[in-house]
Amino acid sequence: MSLFSQLAFETSVHELHTLPPSAREIAFAGRSNAGKSSAINTLARHKLAFVSKTPGRTQLLNFFRISPGNYLVDLPGYGYAEVPEEIKKHWQAVLARYLETREQLAGLVMIMDVRHPLTPLDRKMLGWFGPSGRPIHILLTKSDKLSKTQAAASLKQVSAELKTHYPQCTVQLFSSLKKTGVEEAEAVIAGWLGLASAQ
Repeated sequence: MSLFSQLAFETSVHELHTLPPSAREIAFAGRSNAGKSSAINTLARHKLAFVSKTPGRTQLLNFFRISPGNYLVDLPGYGYAEVPEEIKKHWQAVLARYLETREQLAGLVMIMDVRHPLTPLDRKMLGWFGPSGRPIHILLTKSDKLSKTQAAASLKQVSAELKTHYPQCTVQLFSSLKKTGVEEAEAVIAGWLGLASAQ
């Protein structure tokens, strides 16, 4: 049984004052269309998060229960959402406050397309959360789109850059299509939650 086998939708949050009580939370963040929803569905082994070819569909903080008191929080995708500017600004403000002030947040999983890692928006997200000192784990998604040599080179480059500025960061290759990297991601998240990762 996987860590996320019982993952189930709990609630959606638009304003921080409506956040539900919890013990620990793991947030998932990523640039729009980087494969965040697909990664969550792959980890869950069933469809939970809405996958869309239109970037920016996740417009709320969506809470999924991992186990009693523990939640996976699917954050709004950042970047190319085709929404009014005032909504973008609201998302940005809510995201920043959540990442900077949420005491229950045990760690951040960032989703980056292995072909386009560390975009300016990714760096902004790291800037919001990095100073907290809490762990960050990066999934370089869509690794099946590159050869093994190319994917390994991207992993090495990202790892080296992060080591200098954000030593609490770890990074791995991930493919929702090939289901590769699932066990590694589960082990990291289970460690943050103090849970065993059962394969």
